Amino acid sequence: MAAMALSEALSREELRDMSRTSNWRGALMLGGDFALVIAAFALAIWNPWFSPVSVLILAGRQLAFAIVMHDCAHRSLFRTKWLNEFTGKWIGGASIDAPFLAYRDYHLNHHKYAGTPDDPDHVLVEGYPVTTDSLRRKFIRDFTGQTFVKELAFSWKDATFAGKLPFLVFQGVMIGALALAGAVWAIALWWAARIFVFPAIMRLRNIGEHGVAMDRYDPEPRRNTHTTKANWLERLLVAPNHVHYHLEHHMFAAVPPYHLPRLHSTLAGRGYFEGFDCVSPGYATVIRKAVRAP
Repeated sequence: MAAMALSEALSREELRDMSRTSNWRGALMLGGDFALVIAAFALAIWNPWFSPVSVLILAGRQLAFAIVMHDCAHRSLFRTKWLNEFTGKWIGGASIDAPFLAYRDYHLNHHKYAGTPDDPDHVLVEGYPVTTDSLRRKFIRDFTGQTFVKELAFSWKDATFAGKLPFLVFQGVMIGALALAGAVWAIALWWAARIFVFPAIMRLRNIGEHGVAMDRYDPEPRRNTHTTKANWLERLLVAPNHVHYHLEHHMFAAVPPYHLPRLHSTLAGRGYFEGFDCVSPGYATVIRKAVRAP
């Protein structure tokens, strides 16, 4: 049976409605990310024994801020252009020490060349599926800080003060807020998350987006990209801001993140994904798909 055409699953009017951006919806999503950061710090300050939980939550929000940068690069988080530009640079990129404009150029090429050998993101998922030992070694490098050190060296190569200013300002504001709370020491939690957990979350994200896709060199999005239906805990820790609806995002990059769940349910309910192994029920399934059969 022939695969369903997109025009059969979604009307122009529905797509137009789902593509509408909203300043208040974008602010609500960003505010939720900040609220969880504050809650994570407050939890550890209240009782340092909860610090490991705080680190996990902070790592998830670091990915959330990275996704904020991503959505602002597409100008899809807010309706107002300057809000996307400001937030993408001074919050999203600043939080993880990533240059917003350079990231946007790189990422738009990923969308332009997805499903071809020219996709710059192929290097992130080449070789998948891999052996169990290979995947274990990759995550060990992440959880022991080796991946972070490698990224740090690349990030600070040829660095300029102007280029690092957003990162330095973000860190200064965070340290100042913790100082007002009488807990400057808690900044160590942010860096524990950034060094030892965030790289592993990023790896899992990359695997779930393209590493377990059916064929990364096929121009059909249902074959070169993958979506994961995350549960509430996965959304808290490894799949914030609806980033797990990656196939839907590749199909319609203009659709803001807060409309991706609706887009997914509409397409799934009308059978658009049938016949394609492009949706997984959770990240445990993603890990199993990422491992090569003996």
